[in-house]
Amino acid sequence: MMIPRRSLAALTVFAAASLALLSAHGQSGSSQGFVERGDAKLFYKSEGSGPAMVLIHGYPLGGELFKSNRSALAQAGYRVVTVDLRGFGRSSAPVSDAGSIPTYAQDVLAVMDKLEIKKAVIGGMSMGGMIAFELYRRVPERFAALALLNTTANPAGNVEKAYWGAIAEKAQAKGSASLVPEMMKDMLTGATQAKKPELVRFLSGLIETASKRGAVAAAKALADRPDSLPTLATITVPTLIVAGREDTLIPPVFSQKMQQGIKGSKLVVIEGASHAAVLEAPSAVNRALLTWARNLR
Repeated sequence: MMIPRRSLAALTVFAAASLALLSAHGQSGSSQGFVERGDAKLFYKSEGSGPAMVLIHGYPLGGELFKSNRSALAQAGYRVVTVDLRGFGRSSAPVSDAGSIPTYAQDVLAVMDKLEIKKAVIGGMSMGGMIAFELYRRVPERFAALALLNTTANPAGNVEKAYWGAIAEKAQAKGSASLVPEMMKDMLTGATQAKKPELVRFLSGLIETASKRGAVAAAKALADRPDSLPTLATITVPTLIVAGREDTLIPPVFSQKMQQGIKGSKLVVIEGASHAAVLEAPSAVNRALLTWARNLR
């Protein structure tokens, strides 16, 4: 059967539009790129399609911390976006503003705007959770829900301020690679470090990739972070709190405190996991996220 020339032209236009859509998002909804904000270039990855989840990494890591979570959550029907904070991963940390909690929050928002994500489940691990609190204070309407992963709402006390000050000095003097031994002791349990050296190598690589300027600025940001305890009572979106039973950097008691402060929040403690539970026990963390998120749809 002959196709009329006008119909053929219409089919050609439709095919071209379809190919353009696939090129922009990938057949599985995968894309990556940079967003410029001022002098900074911010790298992101987006995988999957469906309700958006934006995941913010902790110190001194990068968006690839969530590689196992991003893949599994995307396969379960979500659009999962990870961002390299300025100075980490493939993102730059300009001299003009190397980083602070408010700056990181605005960076994540810039990526969401670029990707036309009006509302998302926003999750943050460790420092990423502190950034999520800052985002909530600024733009609560952009939250469909909140996931707090191995983090705390507490400000840094004097001892912790001194600790992060020493980390900043070490990074300045010797570079981010010098932070590997200090950071690694809290990221994974001893058993995991002994049995899964590939995870040690992977996390070490993320730390070593951080720029000196980014590592110094973020350590200072952790020392000077806002007190998010008053924010807890203002959170009205569904909230999941995840803690590692063996987290020595932010023990589960801090997660219990957040649960008490956020009305209706859910707490899941991951057994046999430390601070980087999202990487150390990805199946358990993914299961907690998906079980909780199922009720959001």
